[in-house]
Amino acid sequence: MTQPKFAPVTDRAEVREAYKLPGAGEWHSHRPADYKPSPRARHRPNTGIPGPDQGYALLLAERLGTSLRLTDVEHADDVLAGAVAIALKRASIFGRAPVLGDIELALHLFGFLEGAPEDLVEARERLFAGIAHDYWQQRDLADLIPESTLRLVPAAVREAMTSDPNAWLTLTGLPG
Repeated sequence: MTQPKFAPVTDRAEVREAYKLPGAGEWHSHRPADYKPSPRARHRPNTGIPGPDQGYALLLAERLGTSLRLTDVEHADDVLAGAVAIALKRASIFGRAPVLGDIELALHLFGFLEGAPEDLVEARERLFAGIAHDYWQQRDLADLIPESTLRLVPAAVREAMTSDPNAWLTLTGLPG
């Protein structure tokens, strides 16, 4: 609480220059496990892209697990594992932790949150089959999606998928 102006302040109670703290100096990461994004780092296939707090994507994916539209041969675990791989790549491109929009983009991309064309359903059934149990298949899926698609907002992907039934061919990078 501040002191009223009419209250007397003794000389000993005055704030002196010696008690003021200096401004914060420059900080550098010195711990070996700290995340250090490098804008010049080259991405090699199947190596993944590190990012901060990537385990949070698993919690986000669980939240969307009840709204998936799956066929009889698709499993929610496989779909969510593939979506997490795509979402983590998208989040790391922006140098941040994953958010719900990353998972939504991955699920919209393959039509798991709304209706999908029949040819996309056939392609995704093969693509996501058993992916929850195969790390290299997850990496291949994440590397398949073009970076231009990953830089879009989820609403743009959803709109493109609903307006053009063949938009998934260019957005996913899958061969027709």
